[in-house]
Amino acid sequence: MDALSELIFVDPGTKINGQYYRDVLLQKLLPAIRRVSGNMFTLPQDSAPAHHRARDTIELLRRSTPDFIAPDMWPPNSPNFNNPVDYAIWSRMQQRVYQTRVHDIDELRQRLITVWCGLEQCAVDDAIEQWQRRPRACVDAEGGHFEHNLGL
Repeated sequence: MDALSELIFVDPGTKINGQYYRDVLLQKLLPAIRRVSGNMFTLPQDSAPAHHRARDTIELLRRSTPDFIAPDMWPPNSPNFNNPVDYAIWSRMQQRVYQTRVHDIDELRQRLITVWCGLEQCAVDDAIEQWQRRPRACVDAEGGHFEHNLGL
């Protein structure tokens, strides 16, 4: 199954607070995720205040996502649970986008779209598979260090 949605851009200078995250980003992001995965997804969130600390955001996600993990169940400040797009896909995209100097925001946006559309599905699948192993490894390690057990 293809797991690439369209990219969702935030205008330069936009303050990402809980209301913007809920009312703008999640209103675009959740339907985009559902188009590629149906209701078979977990939406990993980092500890940004707009993500997990805003009570209204938590309630929206609790109602709107099939596999919501409440903030009190998510390890605090854990880089081991970052979104697979953060640690596996964006670094690959950065290398391609910044091969040459970017002159303005419009050029950056176009390069991001071009690189995103050119990603191989196997790269996305691998990132998702690697992420799925992390919660199980954390449980097996009883919340301790587990990176060495992932076989990455």
